[in-house]
Amino acid sequence: MPWTLPSRPSRRSLLAGAAGAALLTGCSDGRATDAALTIPLERRMRETAVRDSARLLERYDATAAAHPALAARLAPLRAAVAAHTAALSLTPSAPPSPSPSRSGGTGAAAPAASGGPVPQAPAEALTALADAERSLSESRTIDLAGAPGELARLLASVAACGAVHAYLLTSTPGATS
Repeated sequence: MPWTLPSRPSRRSLLAGAAGAALLTGCSDGRATDAALTIPLERRMRETAVRDSARLLERYDATAAAHPALAARLAPLRAAVAAHTAALSLTPSAPPSPSPSRSGGTGAAAPAASGGPVPQAPAEALTALADAERSLSESRTIDLAGAPGELARLLASVAACGAVHAYLLTSTPGATS
Protein backbone atom coordinates (compact mmCIF):
# COMPACT_ATOMS: atom_id res chain seq x y z
CA MET A 1 0.00 0.00 0.00
CA PRO A 2 1.61 3.28 -1.04
CA TRP A 3 1.99 6.13 1.45
CA THR A 4 -0.25 9.15 0.79
CA LEU A 5 -0.37 12.63 2.24
CA PRO A 6 -3.23 13.32 4.60
CA SER A 7 -5.91 15.58 3.19
CA ARG A 8 -5.65 17.99 6.11
CA PRO A 9 -2.88 18.80 8.57
CA SER A 10 -2.78 16.90 11.81
CA ARG A 11 -3.29 18.60 15.14
CA ARG A 12 0.36 17.87 16.02
CA SER A 13 1.68 19.61 12.88
CA LEU A 14 -0.52 22.65 13.53
CA LEU A 15 0.74 22.94 17.10
CA ALA A 16 4.34 22.55 15.95
CA GLY A 17 3.85 25.27 13.34
CA ALA A 18 2.22 27.61 15.84
CA ALA A 19 5.04 27.05 18.34
CA GLY A 20 7.61 27.79 15.65
CA ALA A 21 5.80 30.97 14.63
CA ALA A 22 5.62 32.08 18.27
CA LEU A 23 9.36 31.55 18.64
CA LEU A 24 10.06 33.56 15.51
CA THR A 25 7.80 36.47 16.39
CA GLY A 26 8.33 36.49 20.15
CA CYS A 27 5.71 36.87 22.80
CA SER A 28 5.62 40.67 22.74
CA ASP A 29 3.98 43.16 20.47
CA GLY A 30 7.09 43.10 18.28
CA ARG A 31 8.68 46.38 19.34
CA ALA A 32 11.36 44.83 21.56
CA THR A 33 12.15 42.21 18.95
CA ASP A 34 12.41 44.84 16.20
CA ALA A 35 14.70 47.01 18.35
CA ALA A 36 16.90 44.04 19.21
CA LEU A 37 17.26 43.15 15.54
CA THR A 38 18.18 46.69 14.47
CA ILE A 39 20.96 47.11 17.06
CA PRO A 40 23.92 44.85 16.27
CA LEU A 41 24.93 42.31 18.91
CA GLU A 42 28.41 43.78 19.38
CA ARG A 43 27.02 47.25 20.00
CA ARG A 44 24.53 45.97 22.60
CA MET A 45 27.27 44.00 24.33
CA ARG A 46 29.62 46.99 24.34
CA GLU A 47 26.94 49.30 25.72
CA THR A 48 26.23 46.85 28.53
CA ALA A 49 29.94 46.46 29.29
CA VAL A 50 30.44 50.23 29.38
CA ARG A 51 27.43 50.66 31.68
CA ASP A 52 28.77 47.94 34.01
CA SER A 53 32.23 49.53 34.05
CA ALA A 54 30.72 52.95 34.79
CA ARG A 55 28.90 51.46 37.79
CA LEU A 56 32.14 49.92 38.98
CA LEU A 57 33.86 53.31 38.65
CA GLU A 58 31.11 54.81 40.80
CA ARG A 59 31.78 52.14 43.43
CA TYR A 60 35.49 53.01 43.41
CA ASP A 61 34.65 56.70 43.79
CA ALA A 62 32.19 56.06 46.63
CA THR A 63 34.70 53.84 48.43
CA ALA A 64 37.50 56.40 48.10
CA ALA A 65 35.14 59.15 49.29
CA ALA A 66 34.04 57.13 52.32
CA HIS A 67 37.62 56.03 53.16
CA PRO A 68 40.12 58.71 52.06
CA ALA A 69 42.99 56.66 53.51
CA LEU A 70 42.29 54.03 50.81
CA ALA A 71 42.26 56.52 47.92
CA ALA A 72 45.95 56.05 47.02
CA ARG A 73 45.58 52.26 47.05
CA LEU A 74 42.45 52.41 44.89
CA ALA A 75 43.74 55.01 42.39
CA PRO A 76 45.66 52.64 40.03
CA LEU A 77 42.84 50.08 40.02
CA ARG A 78 40.26 52.79 39.37
CA ALA A 79 42.42 54.15 36.54
CA ALA A 80 42.50 50.69 34.94
CA VAL A 81 38.69 50.41 35.18
CA ALA A 82 38.40 53.86 33.57
CA ALA A 83 40.70 52.71 30.76
CA HIS A 84 38.56 49.59 30.29
CA THR A 85 35.46 51.77 30.07
CA ALA A 86 37.10 53.88 27.36
CA ALA A 87 38.33 50.79 25.46
CA LEU A 88 34.88 49.18 25.53
CA SER A 89 33.14 52.36 24.44
CA LEU A 90 32.02 52.73 20.85
CA THR A 91 33.08 56.38 20.83
CA PRO A 92 36.61 57.18 21.93
CA SER A 93 36.76 59.50 24.90
CA ALA A 94 38.94 60.38 27.82
CA PRO A 95 38.57 58.08 30.81
CA PRO A 96 36.15 59.46 33.40
CA SER A 97 37.79 61.47 36.13
CA PRO A 98 37.13 60.78 39.80
CA SER A 99 33.96 62.29 41.20
CA PRO A 100 34.39 64.86 43.91
CA SER A 101 34.03 63.56 47.43
CA ARG A 102 30.51 64.00 48.76
CA SER A 103 31.36 62.81 52.23
CA GLY A 104 33.77 65.63 52.93
CA GLY A 105 36.45 63.11 53.88
CA THR A 106 34.81 62.15 57.17
CA GLY A 107 34.89 58.44 56.47
CA ALA A 108 31.10 58.23 56.81
CA ALA A 109 29.27 55.70 54.72
CA ALA A 110 28.76 57.00 51.21
CA PRO A 111 26.28 55.41 48.84
CA ALA A 112 27.90 53.04 46.38
CA ALA A 113 26.37 52.75 42.95
CA SER A 114 24.12 49.73 42.61
CA GLY A 115 25.55 48.08 45.68
CA GLY A 116 24.20 49.86 48.72
CA PRO A 117 26.26 51.95 51.10
CA VAL A 118 30.01 51.57 51.42
CA PRO A 119 30.78 49.57 54.57
CA GLN A 120 32.09 51.62 57.52
CA ALA A 121 35.18 49.45 58.09
CA PRO A 122 37.92 49.93 55.47
CA ALA A 123 38.62 46.18 55.23
CA GLU A 124 34.93 45.48 54.61
CA ALA A 125 34.81 48.27 52.03
CA LEU A 126 37.72 46.68 50.16
CA THR A 127 36.03 43.28 50.35
CA ALA A 128 32.80 44.74 48.95
CA LEU A 129 34.73 46.37 46.10
CA ALA A 130 36.57 43.08 45.46
CA ASP A 131 33.22 41.27 45.35
CA ALA A 132 31.96 43.77 42.76
CA GLU A 133 35.12 43.27 40.67
CA ARG A 134 34.85 39.48 40.95
CA SER A 135 31.16 39.47 40.02
CA LEU A 136 31.72 41.66 36.97
CA SER A 137 34.72 39.54 35.94
CA GLU A 138 32.61 36.39 36.12
CA SER A 139 29.79 38.03 34.16
CA ARG A 140 32.20 39.11 31.43
CA THR A 141 33.68 35.62 31.27
CA ILE A 142 30.20 34.22 30.68
CA ASP A 143 29.56 36.86 27.98
CA LEU A 144 32.58 35.60 26.03
CA ALA A 145 30.54 32.74 24.61
CA GLY A 146 28.32 35.04 22.58
CA ALA A 147 30.74 37.86 21.80
CA PRO A 148 32.16 38.51 18.33
CA GLY A 149 35.93 37.89 17.94
CA GLU A 150 37.62 41.19 18.79
CA LEU A 151 35.11 42.05 21.52
CA ALA A 152 35.55 38.57 23.01
CA ARG A 153 39.30 39.14 23.25
CA LEU A 154 38.74 42.53 24.89
CA LEU A 155 36.19 41.13 27.35
CA ALA A 156 38.57 38.28 28.24
CA SER A 157 41.35 40.74 28.95
CA VAL A 158 39.11 42.99 31.03
CA ALA A 159 37.69 40.00 32.92
CA ALA A 160 41.20 38.78 33.75
CA CYS A 161 42.14 42.25 34.95
CA GLY A 162 39.02 42.34 37.14
CA ALA A 163 40.01 39.03 38.72
CA VAL A 164 43.46 40.45 39.49
CA HIS A 165 41.83 43.57 40.97
CA ALA A 166 39.71 41.38 43.25
CA TYR A 167 42.86 39.62 44.44
CA LEU A 168 44.73 42.89 44.98
CA LEU A 169 41.82 44.42 46.89
CA THR A 170 41.75 41.55 49.37
CA SER A 171 45.51 41.00 49.73
CA THR A 172 47.51 42.73 52.44
CA PRO A 173 49.33 45.74 51.01
CA GLY A 174 53.10 45.39 51.10
CA ALA A 175 52.97 41.62 51.70
CA THR A 176 55.17 39.43 49.55
CA SER A 177 54.51 35.84 48.62
